[in-house]
Amino acid sequence: MARAYAKLSFTPAVRKVQKQQGSAKAYDKFLLPDANGGDRLGSAEIDFISARDGFYQATVSESFRPYVQFRGGPEGFLQVLDDKTIAYADFRGNRQYISSGNLTINDKVSLILMDYPNQRRLKIIGRAIQIDKTEDPKLVSSLEMPDYRAVVERAVLIQIEAFDWNCPKYIPQRLTLQEFEPHISSLQQQIAQLIEENTALKTKLESIT
Repeated sequence: MARAYAKLSFTPAVRKVQKQQGSAKAYDKFLLPDANGGDRLGSAEIDFISARDGFYQATVSESFRPYVQFRGGPEGFLQVLDDKTIAYADFRGNRQYISSGNLTINDKVSLILMDYPNQRRLKIIGRAIQIDKTEDPKLVSSLEMPDYRAVVERAVLIQIEAFDWNCPKYIPQRLTLQEFEPHISSLQQQIAQLIEENTALKTKLESIT
């Protein structure tokens, strides 16, 4: 864990529970001035973010209730603009606008990006800015995915305050159909080869008998 993430996440209430549970001393080092910053994306984070086809985003309403939504799109739709800023085109969905509405009164967001096949997870804390197509059509256009059929209503820019690579211990390994296809293709080739060999053996056996 990096210092920036610890400073934002380890509130007095959290520290109290850590002390009660005996883990406070183990996490003290992440709050020291010389601890790794963790608020500017490096090459590992940029590559990871650019390869995602979805992420979980949490916002908070004016009644202080959290709302978590899955944001999906083609691989790379969540783009890195610089080492402190990521952005995505907000595609039209069911038009409830819960996340969008929450962001108009509280710009704080928390993202979880998953890589299930490799059991990796990146958590991001930041502040989001919504920019309508009419406000900055050039920016919104730059975030659109040309071959993806979806209506883009706005751009969402997230200023990163902290990020953290999470423990992979309890992350289940899952594959999408696209990720599983190479494995299926290999099995299909093996099956086809076995069928061909079996047919040849049958033909040979029939010729002998």
